[in-house]
Amino acid sequence: MRDLADFTPGMTISDTGPGSTGTIVLRGLNASDTDTTGNSYDNALGVYLGEVPLYYDFKLLDIARVETLLGPQGTLYGLGTLAGAIRNIPNRPNLGRFEGAAHGRLYGKNHGSKAGYQLDGVINIPIITDHVAFRSATGYYYDPGFIDYPLLLQTPGVSLPQPDGPDFVTPAGYAANLRKEKDLNFEKTFTTRNQLLVQFSEDLKVDFTYAYQQTRTDGGQYNSAGVLGTGKYESAGRYTEPSKRRAHLGSMEINANIASIADLVATTAYTNVKNRNRTDNTDLLLDLDYGYESFPAFSSWNESENTRKQFNQEVRFVSRHGGPFNWVIGGFYNRQKLQRDYVEHVPNHPWVAFGTLPNPDEVEYASYTRSTVTEKAIFGEGTFKVTPKWQVTAGARYFGYKSKIAGALVVPLIGDPVSPYDLPPAGGTAKKTGWVWKLNSSYNFTPGIMLYATYSKGYRIGGPNSVAPCPDPLPNDPDGDHINNTQLPCGLPNEIQFGPDTTKNAEIGIRTQLFDHKLTFNFNVFQIKWNGIQVSSATLNGIVGITVNGGKAKSEGFETSFQLRPVPRVSLQGTYSYVNARLTENVPNNIPVNDPAGTYPSVPIKLDALSGDRLPGSAKNSGSLGVAYTMPFKDGNLIADWAATYRGSVVTRLGWDRAFGDKLPGYVLHRASLTYETDRYSLGIFANNIFDKYAVNAVNQDRSRTGLNDGVVLRYYKRSVINPRTFGIEVRAKY
Repeated sequence: MRDLADFTPGMTISDTGPGSTGTIVLRGLNASDTDTTGNSYDNALGVYLGEVPLYYDFKLLDIARVETLLGPQGTLYGLGTLAGAIRNIPNRPNLGRFEGAAHGRLYGKNHGSKAGYQLDGVINIPIITDHVAFRSATGYYYDPGFIDYPLLLQTPGVSLPQPDGPDFVTPAGYAANLRKEKDLNFEKTFTTRNQLLVQFSEDLKVDFTYAYQQTRTDGGQYNSAGVLGTGKYESAGRYTEPSKRRAHLGSMEINANIASIADLVATTAYTNVKNRNRTDNTDLLLDLDYGYESFPAFSSWNESENTRKQFNQEVRFVSRHGGPFNWVIGGFYNRQKLQRDYVEHVPNHPWVAFGTLPNPDEVEYASYTRSTVTEKAIFGEGTFKVTPKWQVTAGARYFGYKSKIAGALVVPLIGDPVSPYDLPPAGGTAKKTGWVWKLNSSYNFTPGIMLYATYSKGYRIGGPNSVAPCPDPLPNDPDGDHINNTQLPCGLPNEIQFGPDTTKNAEIGIRTQLFDHKLTFNFNVFQIKWNGIQVSSATLNGIVGITVNGGKAKSEGFETSFQLRPVPRVSLQGTYSYVNARLTENVPNNIPVNDPAGTYPSVPIKLDALSGDRLPGSAKNSGSLGVAYTMPFKDGNLIADWAATYRGSVVTRLGWDRAFGDKLPGYVLHRASLTYETDRYSLGIFANNIFDKYAVNAVNQDRSRTGLNDGVVLRYYKRSVINPRTFGIEVRAKY
């Protein structure tokens, strides 16, 4: 998906490694800070595998095509979206013949110490000719990684994280306290997708799908900006940071012709996604200023487990009766259940010196949340051909959602139970209904030139924040201001839920195919107004990251792409997009930073987000240019391919220039391949990031959280880096 984004105008994906699905930004519609770990869920856009909406990075094996729909969606498919949708359409089972394919890749990576490889294959078996067929695509990926962790603790709570002070480490201090592991941001992924197609007749087909994918890694794809002498491809983490992700998807899709009036597409699906992560938690507890820095060997690690279970049903009727009027009408039901368990550990904590209470698991803090979000919707659109060349489309969607959350938290060091499940939960409920709509018209001047205009509304439902609700009454709150003087990390009633936000998109464009299809050229301009935006903030107690609503924004720009075959054997393609996304309304007290007027760690404050602030996470300018040359050779063709991609500068947070953020420089990457291809097999060599460009594409935290905390150098601030030069060989065979 990240490779496709390089050639898709209006899409930005930062490569933050295998620990998450990643952050996808369409047309600049993002208001949250960048993050070196990326996202594992985002409801601003829809990501589909076939007919099933699921925000998960299933490997693109045996895919027929990828459709990118920019702008609000919700009147044509079941899932309503704010910014757009990405549909990965797999190849269907072939009822008529056996098919098979095998693919292998072996490669090396600069700054890594091992070879990487990929093995995958496809098999298609017609069980009953013309009636039943099975198709499976399965693969295994090993990416060697290139980020080292040279400052790992030998014995947490005993070894000194900075044995010789905050500036350097001596060989003797290193040997007594620290150790190194290499290439911890490796990726090990197993993926499989299996389909059983049952065709009762040409008018009735049922497709059963089961997909599974599991990914493991042991570290992040980021560096620590030179802390204690670490380099461009080194993290200063005190602990390894493993992540294990897996997803199950099961679906049944019915396609039926109803009396030649309409096609029925009915999909029922269940998905189960689980992410387990462990990270270095030391800087967070130092930042809360509990006094842990007085214990030189202090360190902490956290573990979290997030499970997202989704059940959805969609029924869509698509007209097939012909005539000047065509229509789509459907219904959609979606229920998501999220369970989040989170625990912080303080190994070998000095209980007596701190006057705290011990527990067997050395738990400092633990919490859980359970939430359910249910959405129901009806949607549809109709298209009327006013003339053979001119059509008008109108669509609408009515929906309602309900969100429930409950949870609890404990701090065992001060006498709470070790498990949050031993306390009664607190929580809340929210719900809302709404409409979205769409108007579109297009005119075909010739069979190869079409002008279109669209005006549509997008809507993103609200939901729960993954923070445990505060106890009621709040402990240690003598003045009743809802601020806990022990900095208890929890959410107040107005912080555990966030509301919906909306967009209105106006777009006009032209699509052309000219000179006997030798030139394809597309161009559009757009303006999106975003209201009630969901933006990152933090809780009043404990400064835990949450989502809140506030303010307005605007994204406007243009996108263009072309494909050209100027002479036989040569093809060129290119893209360019300009996206100017910014706030258009002030948002008071929104950006949490540490007070620069105080000594670190100071009492956190919240700065105002201001009208004109650039939205973070997406490039204002981006583009690509590629050329391919095909030459007949023996029984096949020799294909030489080169491409350059450009990603412009990205800001890391709202008000980056006054809120200790960054403006990350743009960069250009080059890739090339040379392949010999016949009808039965292909053999090639390839290289990505040919010139081994070093670039930062996201950061974690901000520069107000750098420096010293009572003599302890902080390692909060991290920089996510792109993959270095990768080169290898690739083989494909099919029958």
